[in-house]
Amino acid sequence: MTDDPRFAKQLQFILELDKEKTILRQTHLTGYRRQENDAEHAWHMAVMACLLQEYANEPIDLARTLLMILLHDVVEIDAGDTYAYDPEGVKTQREREEKAADRIFGLLPEDQAREFRDLFEEFDRGDTPEARYAHALDNFQPILLNDANDGKDWRLHQVGRLQVEKRNAHTGEGSEKIGQAVQAIIDRNVAKGNLKP
Repeated sequence: MTDDPRFAKQLQFILELDKEKTILRQTHLTGYRRQENDAEHAWHMAVMACLLQEYANEPIDLARTLLMILLHDVVEIDAGDTYAYDPEGVKTQREREEKAADRIFGLLPEDQAREFRDLFEEFDRGDTPEARYAHALDNFQPILLNDANDGKDWRLHQVGRLQVEKRNAHTGEGSEKIGQAVQAIIDRNVAKGNLKP
């Protein structure tokens, strides 16, 4: 397609990313029509990051946050989606995702491979304002969809209040407002019987 090796690597990475559209998550779209895919999840979070930026606890670099959000799940092309409330899957998640990150980011030219891998690792560590905000959104987005679908995914997997609260223990560190919204959704869904008390 091109005789420029750098451009060829970039195109190979772009085409590899297309596979993210085929990775289904446990969360369903509103209306419960079908499962959401990883690419849709990342797009939804990116729009949320722009809309809700005023609620980040700390000033953030929005462009850096957006790239982090768009890259955070590309490893699932190889590693698959690990359901947040699957204790067995969580045990091997890090190992599977590290191996996937090596391969997928390794497709890029060295400088971009390093930059993108660093953003992926930063998201996982959650130790910067951008990563904390991105994590808050990553936790909030599926909760919004679960709530909009009257908790069907939570009921299907018999998820309990403590599981959701544990997963969201640090959501307020990225955004107090989002953390409060998450807690209100949890309380409402426990009251409705969608989450086990």
